[in-house]
Amino acid sequence: MNKQNIAKLKMFLTGMEQRFKDGTKEFPAIVTLDETNRLKMNYNGKIENILIVQLSQIVSNEAEKYDEVHIVYEERGTNIIIEATQKGVKIRYEDNVKEDSEAHHVTSHIGNREYIIKVGQADDLLKEIGILTKDGKVKNDMIRKYNQIDHFVELMKGIIDELSDYETITVLDCGCGKSYLTFVLNFYLKNILKKSCHFIGLDYSETVIEASKRMAKNLGYANMEFHQTNIQNYVPDKRIDIVISLHACDTATDMALGLGVRANAKAIIAVPCCHRELLSQYDYEPFKPVIKHGVLKARMADILTDGLRALKLEALGYKVSIAEYISPLETPKNLMIRAIKTQNENKKAEEEYRKLVKLLNVSPALEKQYL
Repeated sequence: MNKQNIAKLKMFLTGMEQRFKDGTKEFPAIVTLDETNRLKMNYNGKIENILIVQLSQIVSNEAEKYDEVHIVYEERGTNIIIEATQKGVKIRYEDNVKEDSEAHHVTSHIGNREYIIKVGQADDLLKEIGILTKDGKVKNDMIRKYNQIDHFVELMKGIIDELSDYETITVLDCGCGKSYLTFVLNFYLKNILKKSCHFIGLDYSETVIEASKRMAKNLGYANMEFHQTNIQNYVPDKRIDIVISLHACDTATDMALGLGVRANAKAIIAVPCCHRELLSQYDYEPFKPVIKHGVLKARMADILTDGLRALKLEALGYKVSIAEYISPLETPKNLMIRAIKTQNENKKAEEEYRKLVKLLNVSPALEKQYL
């Protein structure tokens, strides 16, 4: 295999190293991750222990000896298949479905992992949002969606733990769309945690708002309300504890973050979508030899946009973390910004933010939204 394709294969494998670090997973048939966070590699008649960071280099070195390499990586019910040949490197997906013989439901598994929103327990909900068939089986074309919504709840658990002493939790969903994740989070809070909660969904589309209202009625969720409105125009009439915004386009994410700040929400969670605002604004002389390439300029703008959002939230008193929501192999728009209010303000973060804004010659939309 030529060096160019070896390098491309190594890039995919380096991404897998990071995914091993994020939790216990298996690399079927050849590599397993043990309880000491080391990899056990059973290959070519011998077993050896290796470090996670060695995986990509070892497999890349072995690939040089062969004309073709096929790698199957199983994650959250999906097989990610990397095929490297003399002609190039390709990636494809296959749904990994196993039959649960005791419950007679089709579910997807990774090792012994248990889903939070379980088939059987949440059938009415999963049928209403289109995950299950009428006879209670996961639809083949919805397995990935099922994994995503369950992973969303998994990522929200730490946020909800921060509000454990709240008698009632009120969640505001900005740009709610069909509200799938809102309905799933409602089920988790109300049916699994037995926690009193209230949900408010906002969207400018009358069609999706009416659809969400019908779904709430069908499920008997009287603790949900939906409003057709612009996020900027909405003024809450009750305390807001969590603000979520998932795949809101461009500055709509900033509108949601701003609403969360104005409402003094304890937690703000956003998964941004497209980024256009800073692309035409930022100008930094040392970057010019790199960002003369359009694709790199756009990617840099994405990083700067979310980085400045996180830093501004820190300046406003939030503890901020950024994590991968779904695999970057599925979409590059996969980052989740999680912010927990911990103090009134952070002067050091504000100074850093102001310095960067001036250095980059930009005027981020979030500043205009929270005032």
